[in-house]
Amino acid sequence: MYAYIKGEIADISEDNLVLECNNIGYNIRIPFSVAQKLPGIGAFVKIYTYTSVREDAFQLFGFLSRDDLEIYKKLIAVNGIGPKGALSILSAMSADDLRLAIISGDAKAIAKAPGVGNKSAERIILELKDKIALKPSYEEGADFVPEGDLLEGGAAKNEAIEALVSLGYTPTEAVKAVKQLEITQDMDSGVILKQALKVISNI
Repeated sequence: MYAYIKGEIADISEDNLVLECNNIGYNIRIPFSVAQKLPGIGAFVKIYTYTSVREDAFQLFGFLSRDDLEIYKKLIAVNGIGPKGALSILSAMSADDLRLAIISGDAKAIAKAPGVGNKSAERIILELKDKIALKPSYEEGADFVPEGDLLEGGAAKNEAIEALVSLGYTPTEAVKAVKQLEITQDMDSGVILKQALKVISNI
């Protein structure tokens, strides 16, 4: 119903935002991660919204980016994951971290969200793995790219990721560590692995 709402922040809690627009206060459910990023009361913001309509409730769910909203919509389309469950997941992890966990099959990372068990996490991965792709730049939040290798740049990066996983790190941790490196064409998987281990040790 509402694509987004622009207005003044009237109130904020860890899971709810009251946004005033044209003298109307909109009660919007938000992930904890959004609450942490919002400016203070009185500031003006643009919130992308999803409208949930049920027989007993009419609720708005809000996000700071269109990308977060799209990830949320994909989550609620998964069997057994409703609007509140999807909000819980995005409160526990960012949309980028969730995308990484889905693509790398890291059910444990998703299951850390309150109310989400291993079976639900595995179902999310199963249903969304073919519908989500990594973005070309994890840090910059660029647009989606066609699905392909786990990371652009070929076998050396992916071999390093596999080695990190074999050492006991989660796929999400491995991908994030390798993404932070400045990798040149002459670097093999062994060099990448050593540098990635240094990154992980500082996280």
